Amino acid sequence: MSDTVNEKSDGSPPLCDPVTLEIIRGAVAAAQAEMEALLERTAISAFIREKKDFYTALFDADGVMAVGSMVPIFGDMTTPVLEKFPAETMQPGDLYWYNDCYGSKGAVSHSNDQVLLAPVFKDGRLCAFVMSWAHFADIGGIHPGSISPDATEIFQEGIIVPPTKLISAGVTNETALEIFHRNSRFPDQSIGDMRALMASVDLGVRRIGEIVGRFGADVLADALSQLLVRTRKLVREKLAETFDYGTYSFTDAIDTDGHGNGPFKIRFSLTRERAEDGDDRFIFDATATDDQAPGPVNFLMNRGVPGMALGLFYLGGDPAQVCNAGGPNALDEVKLREGSLLKPTFPAPLGMRGLTTMRVLSAINGLVNVAGGKAPAANSAYVITIMRGNFRDEDDGQLKRFLLADGIGVGYGARPNADGIDAVYFVAQENYPVEFLEVGYPVRLRRYGIVENSGGAGKFRGGCGIIREYEILAEDMMLAVRIDSVKNPPWGIHGGMGGGSGRVTVNPGLANERVLKPLSDGNRLTRGDILRMETGGGGGYGHPFDRAADRVLADVLGGFVSTDAAERLYGVVIRDGALDTAATAALRENRPETKAFHRQEYVDVLA
Repeated sequence: MSDTVNEKSDGSPPLCDPVTLEIIRGAVAAAQAEMEALLERTAISAFIREKKDFYTALFDADGVMAVGSMVPIFGDMTTPVLEKFPAETMQPGDLYWYNDCYGSKGAVSHSNDQVLLAPVFKDGRLCAFVMSWAHFADIGGIHPGSISPDATEIFQEGIIVPPTKLISAGVTNETALEIFHRNSRFPDQSIGDMRALMASVDLGVRRIGEIVGRFGADVLADALSQLLVRTRKLVREKLAETFDYGTYSFTDAIDTDGHGNGPFKIRFSLTRERAEDGDDRFIFDATATDDQAPGPVNFLMNRGVPGMALGLFYLGGDPAQVCNAGGPNALDEVKLREGSLLKPTFPAPLGMRGLTTMRVLSAINGLVNVAGGKAPAANSAYVITIMRGNFRDEDDGQLKRFLLADGIGVGYGARPNADGIDAVYFVAQENYPVEFLEVGYPVRLRRYGIVENSGGAGKFRGGCGIIREYEILAEDMMLAVRIDSVKNPPWGIHGGMGGGSGRVTVNPGLANERVLKPLSDGNRLTRGDILRMETGGGGGYGHPFDRAADRVLADVLGGFVSTDAAERLYGVVIRDGALDTAATAALRENRPETKAFHRQEYVDVLA
């Protein structure tokens, strides 16, 4: 560790020595993991328990995130609470709650996500905050699930909870909870998930309290400060290595908002300049991004998100490093434009901001690549299906309501030294197992596997998407679906080709086959219908002819690439399941020319 990290601003040695720092880092990470494990074990709804759509974090006494999950979307989670409930008014046993997207300036980015925040005290001193955050299945709104392409304002996406003191010195505001649960169409799930979320925070408070009791408040504060400084210093060093002085720009796009509008362009610039004091300044600018959408694909991007995404890229999954506010703090300025897709004006809808979030992350990768860095090619945006309807109970024959929100994995972009990841939903979250779906919902899975040829061709292949075929066993069902990257597929880079697009088909191959709009709601299905979901793949990295022929053969034998695509895109000839070495060598002598990026065709710049 550098002297800068190990030394206070006055030159005196730190309270927390390097060995103790690593012990505290591990202890805090263990507490965070235990909080997440408790949530996973005790939540009721599938989106938390099986999909694992939850996050936890620890903040220092000033509310700065010191240790968080490896997720590139965290913003400033504590300020919304501290602005309404100053730290000096807090006491042991307090718990604060919100899901207000606009009130939190995008710290929470759609209303289904509930945030609980609790202070940690030791001997009357505020030492830290702990947070748990999870996606609730239904909080009211225009349709079951509270998320729909039909939405045109956030009021149609469920109840909005401003920062609220849920527990005051150990006494719970039961009335506030009753109001919240009364707005859910599935209150038993809502009640169970809130109890799990509250238990997770309570566990975090106890575990962090134990750490304070062992090491002392001053040592913990110094350790958290060192972790923040360490991350910020590392990210700024990496930014300086990637970005020379000047301005670098990149443009990406999402297809539509579900209301016939689009595409919507996301335009980023990053400028490195020298300040008057000689220090570097890094300025992230998103003001050229298109205007907000009438539909719910707006992403109210907290100012901390770009730095968090860049920070996680530069940390590279190193277990010795910590995801914290050091990433956002590495950027000196983040510019957003009011009324744009990334800073929409209240009450613009936000429910399906996930597809825009994924494109934002890929656009940041593009920005790094334009500057000469080695970020991955573009990811596809994970797919959401929301099935709502009625099924006949086998025990009593009565019709009962169900809600199945199924997030389906996609292909991620290839990396400079490895293929993209196949069939990933988002970071650590998982696809529902077949057995879970069939036991819990009126569907039967007829097919579940990889979409052949969906990963972009390249020296390193883009990750492949997923195919799922559901047989509908419900009496009736309305389907909402969210697929992006059809008109604007994930881009490949340095000769790598773009990823494949997703699609939704009902009754494929039958006389009544129909293809659904990729971002749509109100699609009616009935018992016996077959729903086929195919998700997109990630972009490739490097010229496809540079991929080792035996790896292409393995892809063909594994069902990732067809024999025809192997020959047409990779220049690899496979006959009867074996590599034709001579034919491959002859074919690869005619090497196609490429350009910097590929999206349906090779281009020097994505405009």
